[in-house]
Amino acid sequence: MGEEALEQQLISASMEEDAVDAATEAVEETTEKQPSEEPYPWPVIQYDVPPYRTYHFFNHFKTPSNPNNFLKGVKWSPDGSGFLTCSDDNTFCLYTLPYDESGGLADFSSSAADTDSYAASLVMSDGESVYDYCWYPYMSSSSPETCVFASTTRDHPIHLWDATTGQLRCTYRAYDAMDEITAAFSIAFNPAGTKIFAGYNKSVRIFDIHRPGRDFTQHSTLQGNKEGQSGIISSIAFCPSHSGLLATGSYSQTTAIHREDNMELLYVLHGQEGGVTHVQFSKDGNYLYTGGRKDPYILCWDIRKTVDIVYKMYRSSETTNQRIYFDIEPRGHHLGSGGQDGSVHIYNLQTGQWVSSFRAASDTVNGFSFHPFLPMAASSSGHRRFGVLDDSHEDMLLTGDENCVSVWSFSYSVSLENAVSPNSGGSNGKSELDEDLRQEP
Repeated sequence: MGEEALEQQLISASMEEDAVDAATEAVEETTEKQPSEEPYPWPVIQYDVPPYRTYHFFNHFKTPSNPNNFLKGVKWSPDGSGFLTCSDDNTFCLYTLPYDESGGLADFSSSAADTDSYAASLVMSDGESVYDYCWYPYMSSSSPETCVFASTTRDHPIHLWDATTGQLRCTYRAYDAMDEITAAFSIAFNPAGTKIFAGYNKSVRIFDIHRPGRDFTQHSTLQGNKEGQSGIISSIAFCPSHSGLLATGSYSQTTAIHREDNMELLYVLHGQEGGVTHVQFSKDGNYLYTGGRKDPYILCWDIRKTVDIVYKMYRSSETTNQRIYFDIEPRGHHLGSGGQDGSVHIYNLQTGQWVSSFRAASDTVNGFSFHPFLPMAASSSGHRRFGVLDDSHEDMLLTGDENCVSVWSFSYSVSLENAVSPNSGGSNGKSELDEDLRQEP
């Protein structure tokens, strides 16, 4: 895309500022009114029952131009209407949950085994290898102006994509000492949804989402006395309890805790055996979980007392440089993570003990994401293969359980403590899930 086209995008994006503000105000009003409404009956997932694979996708990711294409993660949208995938061919695919005429989740179990459950709603192509991507936190499909996500790719500025049209809305550009565009390695929206925090080499740049272009503030992660966090900032996460804290992971095998308002460095955590690739806070904001490349353990830290590691959770990732995402369920009691063994492992976050596991793919499960309010999850799999996949190498042809995305439905129940009325899930939770999909969270 040329500079003139980019400028047009920036002008168009700036004109949308009022619309975004209005959407944000609407979200705030909804949040203020919510305490007076009946509480949402959060499902209690029964992990001792294997989940039911509701949807499956793999054909779309087999491209003749890139036979070694593989998935690099999957993330549910904040409103739960669909999920976004990223693959090695530099494309994003948005899959929207399908509904039948009765308003329930459509059933494609009778579809042929060699076909995808349904087609992607949108396919967006980026120019280079994708480093990171994230959803706008107040995204709602009922408000098109909020349906956006951000991405960062090699040798490109940060892009803000429209998730309804697939068009590029605007860009946020950072420049190095040679006045050349430098790419961010990690990005995240702040909890208020007004700024984008981007990780670079030994620095974090902050962009105002209403001011696309080259305006930003920069904060070094190293102090003048060389104390602090060195290396590439590879992952950023904000504390969900609105305590004003954020965590930054680095390829220097460290994780740092900062204040959001002024990026003051509070402390640095050491203990990861590989470069940190993913960080996530617990739902109450008291604990932080970190994972690294070629490191078989997810570490749990108590941010109120950071001297020692609370416990470790094992996952199979000793021989891969891949970023393997993990996720915490909406209720905040369990964590799920994939690994090289093709399984998703579930851990109890109160004790750090393994709870259960299920087979999700025949190769590396690099992405796992819980639905924001329903007893569902999505997994993505795949890894880089060195070789040519063609008809003369039948042993190298991929099966439907490799380089794939799956949506899982869990068996569940509803606790009396937070439910409007008691309810119980069936053998795989699918029939009750159809009913719950008609409810608003």
